[in-house]
Amino acid sequence: MKYIGKKVILMAATLIVVSFLVFLSFFVMSGDPATSMLGTQATPDRVEALREEMGLNDSFFTQYFRWAGSFLKGDMGISYSYRIPVESMIADKIPVTLALTGIAFLMLIVLAIPLGIYIAKYAGGIADRVIYVLNQIMMAIPPFFAGILITFLFGRIFKLFTPGGYVSYKDNFGQFIGYMFFPALAIALPKIAMAVKLLRSSVIGEVKKDYVRTAFSRGNRSNQVFYNHILKNALIPVITFLGMTLADMVAGSIIIEQVFGIPGLGRILLTSISNRDYPVVEAIIICMAFIVVSINFIVDIIYQLIDPRISTEE
Repeated sequence: MKYIGKKVILMAATLIVVSFLVFLSFFVMSGDPATSMLGTQATPDRVEALREEMGLNDSFFTQYFRWAGSFLKGDMGISYSYRIPVESMIADKIPVTLALTGIAFLMLIVLAIPLGIYIAKYAGGIADRVIYVLNQIMMAIPPFFAGILITFLFGRIFKLFTPGGYVSYKDNFGQFIGYMFFPALAIALPKIAMAVKLLRSSVIGEVKKDYVRTAFSRGNRSNQVFYNHILKNALIPVITFLGMTLADMVAGSIIIEQVFGIPGLGRILLTSISNRDYPVVEAIIICMAFIVVSINFIVDIIYQLIDPRISTEE
């Protein structure tokens, strides 16, 4: 419980620091939101009146604590561009981004772990060499370029999906998942290659350790030693990698959403940045930060369950 308590405190402190830095960055950024909102009707008197109404003339700390207090109550502010509550703007976008990330992560687990185990058991064989070459290629291709290739190959040539033909999960959940498959694949491919390489190296490293020889000397069969001893220890760094990867996939989905025309958090984030719609940008960044630190927290707990020594070492 002490270990979990420390992680919860660290998680809360991380979110506080992120919120402070995000708010500070937009506070010092050039450009006046009041002027942008008024547009051609921006006169000095109107700008000043709107700034006063929005509380933009208050000190930084007054504005920050007011914003943070409202955020904790579920009030994310009002969009400068659309004049509607921010939470209503992003409520429908969060499930889209989470679904995209979740499908990509599921692909990662389903493909990388069995493949990594297979080539680790038969290291040096033909399959190992072929997969090694494919891994190097996949790791060298950025997700956005993989998205372009997938769109051209599976969308334009094989006609397996219609590029830009996004279907909302509210309209048809099956078609929504079907459309998400290829964007998720673009996110997952380089991560799959990395996970396979890491698992292979981790297994091979464990095989050389003394406890493996001891297990064999006790009459255990190869599969028993592999699955009961080697694989259990080899998966520890892989689980850590998967946690970091899942957090990275949340951020990576922003780019992929642009490539495939998916109306998730990524699209609205980039649009809001260009429009200087700070409340929307701040809310999205904080939501994504919360998702990332929550993922890392869960990974830490799983990691501790696998290796209880962690809680005593920290």
